[in-house]
Amino acid sequence: MSVLSLRGITKSYGGNAILKGISLEAEVGEFIALVGPSGCGKSTLLRIVAGLDHGDTGEIVIGARSVVRKAAADRNVAMVFQSYALYPHLTAGENIAVPLAMRRLTAAQRLPVIGNLMPGQKQIRTDIQRQVKEMAGALKIDHLLDRKPGQMSGGQRQRVALARAMVRRPAVFLMDEPLSNLDANLRVHARGEIVDLHRRAGVPTLYVTHDQSEALSMADRVAVMIGGNLLQLANPKEIYDNPSHVEVARFLGQPKINVVDTRTDAAGIVRFGDLMLLAKRGQAPDAAVKLAVRPEYVRFHAQVAGRLSARIERMEFLGSEVIVHARLDAIGEIMTSKAAPSEAASLSLGQSVDVEILPERAMLFDHDGARLQAEPLAVAATREKING
Repeated sequence: MSVLSLRGITKSYGGNAILKGISLEAEVGEFIALVGPSGCGKSTLLRIVAGLDHGDTGEIVIGARSVVRKAAADRNVAMVFQSYALYPHLTAGENIAVPLAMRRLTAAQRLPVIGNLMPGQKQIRTDIQRQVKEMAGALKIDHLLDRKPGQMSGGQRQRVALARAMVRRPAVFLMDEPLSNLDANLRVHARGEIVDLHRRAGVPTLYVTHDQSEALSMADRVAVMIGGNLLQLANPKEIYDNPSHVEVARFLGQPKINVVDTRTDAAGIVRFGDLMLLAKRGQAPDAAVKLAVRPEYVRFHAQVAGRLSARIERMEFLGSEVIVHARLDAIGEIMTSKAAPSEAASLSLGQSVDVEILPERAMLFDHDGARLQAEPLAVAATREKING
């Protein structure tokens, strides 16, 4: 059963459509990463779920109730912002306690002096402090409870913001690029912490990020948003290996996927050097298509063997791998390959090479970018199919 359900969420500003009917379901304890280029609508969607903004149409269901007309305070969601949004005049402990105090204490009980005289206030405060200490201990920030945000590092402030969100035990977690202000090393460490905390809490999480490595390494499912549309929602392996749209393929992967504009022939076959792919599902002959292959499935060979030829223009040594960029002689496009240092040892700048593409890893997309089913063909089988 879905804990969070978004159904046909739309949003426009001044006639400009930001969200174009976004629908998704999040199950109990599921971590969904929302990724996409800047301006694709992912942060807007998160704010609408939180109740900080309102969609033009659509439904938001949390648990078994619609919250589309509920105020943010009544939705039982917790949001962690990019800036952490901590109160600078409060200590870490006081920041963590804020949502509990707002929920459990009346306005009179929260008053500085008079509140201490209100019946039951002292017991509630004691219980709040116990919960704050338990959460701080779980996040290993109990030694920071007396410090103010200005006395803490970025990583420590991030943990305090997470603790403040988690302590109220919400029905849904919403995180808007919570790691973007951390340095690279701390960001990698923080990924694991967030995933561990998410599993411990056992509630669905929507996590907005522009960093595809965060999305692929942390999420149970990844939602790719482009131009206000949700193009694909799938587990990380599926969405990387089998993108349903060429824009999904282009967005995910580092370095970017190789995409070449080409055409099918009279038999519905795409020919690219030694590679031959039969476009299935009734693709029309002589149709414009896009051939795509990830750099790790491209090989450059120093020995010329009659394949597609290219000339190496740039090589990037990254320690455990080498990124090689070569310009295809036939069409002038750049083809990128990812290779181990030992494989790239025989290559050099300006060298002429043969290009080999692993046929089972090549993908085809139609003129509009939708994925086409394609079958790699051996040379003999292709000739038999054409001549037969």
